[in-house]
Amino acid sequence: MIGEFMPNSRPNGMPAYQKIQATIVKRIDSGQLKPGDAVDSERELARIHQVSLMTARHALTALEREGLVHRRRGAGTFVAPPKIHFNKLTSFTEQMASRSLTAFSKVLSFSVVDNEHEVAARLALSAHSRLLKVERLRIAADEPFALETCYLPAEQFAGLTRNSVARGSLFSTLEGTYGIQIAYADEEMDATSAAPATANLLKVERDAPLLRIRQVIYSTKGKATLYVLGLYRSDRHTLLVRRFR
Repeated sequence: MIGEFMPNSRPNGMPAYQKIQATIVKRIDSGQLKPGDAVDSERELARIHQVSLMTARHALTALEREGLVHRRRGAGTFVAPPKIHFNKLTSFTEQMASRSLTAFSKVLSFSVVDNEHEVAARLALSAHSRLLKVERLRIAADEPFALETCYLPAEQFAGLTRNSVARGSLFSTLEGTYGIQIAYADEEMDATSAAPATANLLKVERDAPLLRIRQVIYSTKGKATLYVLGLYRSDRHTLLVRRFR
């Protein structure tokens, strides 16, 4: 029958598989389903929503493609660990909040340096400019996601402290305390392997593949404000590239 090959539709115009997706996403966002929890099987979803098995399968496939669930052959479908999607410039805190997860940072070091000549140049500063250097371990769902080293002009952000950085989103601090609106970033991206100390912090194997991203982040006034060197667990990040007309 045709219904077994085409996703069922509903009178309100929303395809049935999208309705199933929305229901599952709502349960994940509300915290009813947490990472590692089992999702209803295709057969259960078909029964609950009164649709074909093909439609239920289509819904789960779409959710898996988005990285929200993952399937284990012979075991079922489970809520996937949260991932960061690199498709727009948002803070780690904002990314995790979109998944109803609380994020926090462990500040590993907070210092003032004047020997980071390349970083200073990227921020359009003189070679020996004093920079605030902040190294943070980014954590959510009780798992380390990334090791980030941030650099800011020390003179411009003299009031920034270790405690203020640890409390929440750096983007929010820059906007709320300093009136700086973040606009866009120039990025360089490549792959690297985890050195022993980094592997220990990120809880991955030594030499495990990592995503390395260098960002110069600009304000709405076009001023280079922040330089970030990030080492990201490759299993917790995806890159989404879309074409807009």
